[in-house]
Amino acid sequence: LAGRLVTVCSLATLRTCFPILTWLPRYSLAWLKMDLLAGLTVGLTVVPQALAYAEVAGLPVQYGLYSSFMGGFLYCVFGTSKDITLGPTSIMSLLCSFYVGGDPVYAVVLTLMCGLTQTAMALLRLGFLLDFISYPVVKGFTCAAAVTIGFGQFKNVLGLKNIPRQFFLQVYYMFHRLPEARVGDVILGLFCLLFLVMITVMKNTLGSSEVTPSPLVRFARSLVWSFATVRNALVVIAAACVAYSAEVMGCHLFTLTGQTAEGLPAFSPPALSETTANGTHMSFSDIILDLGGGLAVIPLMGVLESIAIAKAFGSQNNYRIDANQEIFVIGLTNVLGSFVSAYPVTGSFGRTAVNSQTGACTPAGGIVTSVVVLLSLAFLMPLFAYIPKASLAAVIICAVAPMMDFRVLPQIWRVKKLDLLPFLVTFLVSFWEVQYGIMGGVVVSVLMLLYLVARPEVKMSDHGVMVMELSSGLNFPATEYLSAFLRAHALHVSTPRCVVLDCHHVSSIDYTVVNELKDLLKQFKLHDVSLVFSRLKPCVLEVLLSSDLPGFRHGDSIEACLQIMSINAHYD
Repeated sequence: LAGRLVTVCSLATLRTCFPILTWLPRYSLAWLKMDLLAGLTVGLTVVPQALAYAEVAGLPVQYGLYSSFMGGFLYCVFGTSKDITLGPTSIMSLLCSFYVGGDPVYAVVLTLMCGLTQTAMALLRLGFLLDFISYPVVKGFTCAAAVTIGFGQFKNVLGLKNIPRQFFLQVYYMFHRLPEARVGDVILGLFCLLFLVMITVMKNTLGSSEVTPSPLVRFARSLVWSFATVRNALVVIAAACVAYSAEVMGCHLFTLTGQTAEGLPAFSPPALSETTANGTHMSFSDIILDLGGGLAVIPLMGVLESIAIAKAFGSQNNYRIDANQEIFVIGLTNVLGSFVSAYPVTGSFGRTAVNSQTGACTPAGGIVTSVVVLLSLAFLMPLFAYIPKASLAAVIICAVAPMMDFRVLPQIWRVKKLDLLPFLVTFLVSFWEVQYGIMGGVVVSVLMLLYLVARPEVKMSDHGVMVMELSSGLNFPATEYLSAFLRAHALHVSTPRCVVLDCHHVSSIDYTVVNELKDLLKQFKLHDVSLVFSRLKPCVLEVLLSSDLPGFRHGDSIEACLQIMSINAHYD
């Protein structure tokens, strides 16, 4: 029996560490067909997006593809969601652009440190730190990021170069240099935008046109859905063909991506130092100092984004995820990704949605996606040089547009108006510096939370004596407030009054609270009135009884406390 228990525990541990063992024994041909379809579809989506997101990060386009294949292999073994796809995203690319300054060495070092931080978080089970980033902060950041990314891509639609990355300077110089816009880039960019918007609107319209559609409508819906799924690839391929034709005829109408490194990246330890073009040697410690706050912001935001997506799709498709395991696989992907020159990755909402809608049954579809990316790196890199930047900009703008969701503001207003404060702080400050926006929103949220802890609501009622009910727990920040409240309403009045303190919401107590209660009991005794505690939890009662509080009395109910007071009054 003992041997069997050890075997069962060992198998359970293995399945926790390697979730692939939970579904691989049941894998079927039907699942294989669906995973192949989903993986291929996501692969056709990720290739153009990866090229575009590398542009957002300020890196050569091949780095987007370098970042897109490691996650598929690792998530298949260690991931707990059947839908999640790991790779470059718009938000992570934007964050990287602020810290790496277009330097691939900085990007790879950031990936390594990001992965080590996330892996350590998983092993130490520090995922609870994400709980301090409230929903209004996340929403404020994503809305600001969408505006920043989307507007930042219009310089490529206009064919403008050397535009500053800082948002407000970007706005100024873009309008200031509007007369310099290249006609070819503008026409191509607007046409790509129009096509992407049109195909998306058609998909959404067909999806809700009929309850029981006819065969013709079903065929049209299937056709439009197929086009909509690979719309980014279609736009980039068509734009590249147009640009190639123009270049062959000697017409330089478009701003092109330009020459890219060919072939697969070498699997080797990441370079931890570099010598710049002007001969300056940057050591590992110099790079770490330059990355600064990015070493904290990017790992946290990467984990937060991926966990939120995994939970959303787990709820939608009726399965649960293991948050610590998800953090571990993201960290491991970034650590090993740094060996193939990747920049930091996380879960992608758009590609995860495509994966889910295509009918992925297991994470094995990620292997197919990774193979598509590797084939693109091996054979298609010379062709990517002809991709116009305007077409990639159109892909990015349409990808981030749904993130600008301000419909949440009325909902926040209805639930709790004060929650708009962290949203607005995060949203507005993020236009100055993204990391300050996130930090500002988190600080405001934590201060709001601490205020509630330090100022618990006290409900008062009159039962012949004053009954005060604490509506939340009692911790050391609230002791001074509670003491002042009791003194003001029971002692420092014309006729001091007895008080029953209803503590049924208090689940724990600390030394500061005990010390303050000791002083309060003395003050009540000096004023010849009683302070009696009601409905104390056993753990709290045990602490108070062992603290030798002078004149400490308690009752199981308010009525019992009133009876204790009447008996004391009788004896007095």
